[in-house]
Amino acid sequence: MRRRDVLRLAASAALLPMARLGFAAGRLTTPPQAEGPFYPREFPVDKDSDLTTIAGRDGVAVGQIITVSGQVLDRDGGAKNSVRVEIWQVNGYGRYHHQDDTSNKPIDPNFQGYGVLLTDSEGRYSFRTVQPVAYPGRAPHIHFALTPRTGPPLITQLYVAGAPQNDSDFLLNGIRDKTQRAALIVALETVRGGGELAGEFNIVLPG
Repeated sequence: MRRRDVLRLAASAALLPMARLGFAAGRLTTPPQAEGPFYPREFPVDKDSDLTTIAGRDGVAVGQIITVSGQVLDRDGGAKNSVRVEIWQVNGYGRYHHQDDTSNKPIDPNFQGYGVLLTDSEGRYSFRTVQPVAYPGRAPHIHFALTPRTGPPLITQLYVAGAPQNDSDFLLNGIRDKTQRAALIVALETVRGGGELAGEFNIVLPG
């Protein structure tokens, strides 16, 4: 089975009743979310963990720069190292770098649009990107796909605390359990001594 097909199967778990997500050792698994239509068909040549600059270009991506970091854990609280973590999102104007996004919003040539890394020995990851903005029908969000060395993958989404669109986003509010829903909402706070923001998004894998 191709890796993309495995990710799609994981995304289908978003349709399962919340009661089946399961408890173990006091930890709830991070709720799955749909992959959406804009997972890259073609990956950028520069596909590291900093989405705000492109190798060979001098410019910086449009938008509020943020750092999203956290730890990937199993349901017993153990750190998951060498997990492949992918993210993709709209640029600072509200457009995906994807052939099927036909929005009239501009493409930002300095925004990578997609990033990937492996978690370290303590299960930690960190991405530098821009704060996502809303587009019709959706609250600001960042897509995450996590593929561990063993066990099932997870596709989920991060939402920005305080975004007014959170109250009407159909995917976020499809999670009926308030605790589970809150697990996907991340507060972005000003980094000391600068104009950038940072947020912590810890992820608990199923299985």
